[in-house]
Amino acid sequence: MAQNRVPIRRALISVSDKTNVVELAKGLSKLGVEILSTGGTAKMLVEQGMVVTEISEYTEFPEMMDGRIKTLHPRVHGALLGRNGVDDAVMSEHGIEGIDLLVVNLYPFESTIKNTDSTLEDAIENIDIGGPAMIRAASKNHDRVTVLVNPDDYEEMLDELSTYNGISHANRHILAAKAFAHTARYDGLIANYLSAINDTEEKEDFPRYFTKQFEHRSELRYGENPHQKAAFYTEQNPPSGTIGHAWQIQGKALSYNNIADADAALSCVKEFKHAPACVIVKHANPCGVATESNLTLAYLKAFATDPTSAFGGVLAFNGKLTAKVAETILEKQFAEVIVAPEYDKEALAIFATKKNLRVICCGKLPEQNKPWLMYKRVSGGLLVQDADIEMIDVKDAQVVSKRQPTEQELSDMAFAWKVCKWVKSNAIVYAKDEQTIGVGAGQMSRVVSARIASIKADDAGLKVPGSVMASDAFFPFRDGIDAAAQAGITAVIQPGGSIRDEEVIQAADQHDMAMIFTGMRHFNH
Repeated sequence: MAQNRVPIRRALISVSDKTNVVELAKGLSKLGVEILSTGGTAKMLVEQGMVVTEISEYTEFPEMMDGRIKTLHPRVHGALLGRNGVDDAVMSEHGIEGIDLLVVNLYPFESTIKNTDSTLEDAIENIDIGGPAMIRAASKNHDRVTVLVNPDDYEEMLDELSTYNGISHANRHILAAKAFAHTARYDGLIANYLSAINDTEEKEDFPRYFTKQFEHRSELRYGENPHQKAAFYTEQNPPSGTIGHAWQIQGKALSYNNIADADAALSCVKEFKHAPACVIVKHANPCGVATESNLTLAYLKAFATDPTSAFGGVLAFNGKLTAKVAETILEKQFAEVIVAPEYDKEALAIFATKKNLRVICCGKLPEQNKPWLMYKRVSGGLLVQDADIEMIDVKDAQVVSKRQPTEQELSDMAFAWKVCKWVKSNAIVYAKDEQTIGVGAGQMSRVVSARIASIKADDAGLKVPGSVMASDAFFPFRDGIDAAAQAGITAVIQPGGSIRDEEVIQAADQHDMAMIFTGMRHFNH
């Protein structure tokens, strides 16, 4: 089947990112394709012994304005926009020969603005004009022209061309859509950058216009509920250790809720860098978290927090999963999803006995959390904020109670504070020996969350007395402290900041509890 394939006789290559461009050009030359090129790309190809027609020779018009004008010429754009059977006569009249393949990527605007030493002038000089114009022209005319903007597509295009002596309409269409997305993202970066620069050339935190591009990753069975359609999109080149970067090794297709819960579990487990850790999430909330000397013991402690909720949960780990961990998980529970940076072969063989179990590898976890933006769609708008990547060292927190916390209490409060950050507010976490003892999540009243944490501990047969408590925000009244003391909590970590802080501190002192203020809130709505 011909699939409306178009042969390639003439190609224009003009790239900033020169990855694999020599191999591409050599492959095209072997197939008899005439190559046009510009500036540095032409020089590079000539140095490699290739026959190249420089663009100014082709247009019979010199480059000018330090290269700002070189491809903005009718012989270039006419060659890209000319339609077979429609524009043949006018092209012939003006000596325009068709260009069948355009290979272009754009000035490095993104890397320029990421450089902290770059100026507005640097950014302006790295705004490509001719490149996007050519890409749009070629993409618009993809009925005849093939356009490549990504080096990852070079090899596949060469293979198709050498095998079939032409590129199919279906692939030209796909490449054109990718090219338009490429220029759209590029223009979005420029708009974001320029609209965040004020009159004094200082950068604002948020631009006047906000554009962000995501790439379709997969269709999902449905959204949060079966009557909702859903898909998964990722950023360009998401970093290792994220759900956007992760790949599925086995199991049923991931659902909307699977991905959301996996992200919640992975986000929480990344807080623990000092020891092997396990986080079990159910309905977006950590229901069991623990650290230990190895991942098997960490899992057992996390599971013990709330075995009932762990059923059908999502499990995340911060290290390589071994056969021992895999065996222990399958012996103890039914899990929906497992997420880890890596797995050994024996662990994967064990998981393979449960063909529906979704096993995800997220890649190496980052050494430290880097700044990024979070988005939340609301009707008619978009909320944008910095991601909550901050985490105070408990040793820097303010002790506000008469009694100083013990070293064990400080250690447990540091653990509980990290977990509390990822529990939906109002959030209360009871913890002891770096294990969650009870978790109260998502309640309208903080004191109710504290009661739920106690109930959860009782249901799991865990002892609250001697545990510490973390609260994601301040206590508005002393009743939360009184309830915690009644349950046997010995120390509390909270942000502080209530108009009734003194009353809350007095309650802690009356119960001989240690209390520290972090001065930092961790609401998670």
